[in-house]
Amino acid sequence: MSTSDAATELGRLLAIMARLRDPQGGCPWDLEQDFSSIAPYTIEEAYEVADAIDRGDLDDLCDELGDLLLQVVFHAQMAQEQGAFAFADVARSINDKMVRRHPHIFADASAGDAAEVLRNWDAIKREERAAKGETDASALAGISRGLPEWQRAMKLQSRAAKVGFDWPGPLPVLDKAAEELQELREEFERGDVAANKLRLQEELGDLLFVCANLARHADLDLGAALRGANHKFERRFRAMEARAGEHGTRLAELGLDAQEALWQHAKAAESAS
Repeated sequence: MSTSDAATELGRLLAIMARLRDPQGGCPWDLEQDFSSIAPYTIEEAYEVADAIDRGDLDDLCDELGDLLLQVVFHAQMAQEQGAFAFADVARSINDKMVRRHPHIFADASAGDAAEVLRNWDAIKREERAAKGETDASALAGISRGLPEWQRAMKLQSRAAKVGFDWPGPLPVLDKAAEELQELREEFERGDVAANKLRLQEELGDLLFVCANLARHADLDLGAALRGANHKFERRFRAMEARAGEHGTRLAELGLDAQEALWQHAKAAESAS
């Protein structure tokens, strides 16, 4: 597809969105929406893009990227209606930012490798925040509180590591995870879970934070790891349901021991295949 074709299709999408939001004859559902009501859909579509990538399904990726683009257009249309900004302003903002943050491409700076590109990127971001009058000079400045918490944990840890506050490798992090797991166990052993929820939540948070650190040290995508675990669980659970159905029963009618046997059968079947 040529650049002109892309511009034509984008213009068509903008026109469709404007029509849907037209107070005179627009879509009732679209007209009821605002930034807050659409935000969860925006997040969901971003995750569906990631899921298509995980599955290696490029046809689905094309479709999901379209859904994500619609979210951008939807937000821009609502902002335009309020006189705040329009889609062209969104595009101009990211264009200017990409040029500004790649001086080794669009100016006379140099960057020998990807690591240097990232260092320059971070330095330029700090300059941009300072130019906006932001006074937070912390190494942790600028990390969005709107991120999924697992992602924010990894960003906090990565920023701290850049000033030397970090474990020397993954094995000490594993030791720390074992320590946090033991502390969580001790809280459960106190007995009254309902009365101890705040402490349990704190200890669980500590354990999850260390797990995020472990993923960072191993250069693993924590979100992809959790998605993989979810997919695995769903796949095996559905296999359990199917196996139970083959024997003329429903999973809910079986005791835990029988369900565990079906789980082990599902695992063995996966290994065999």
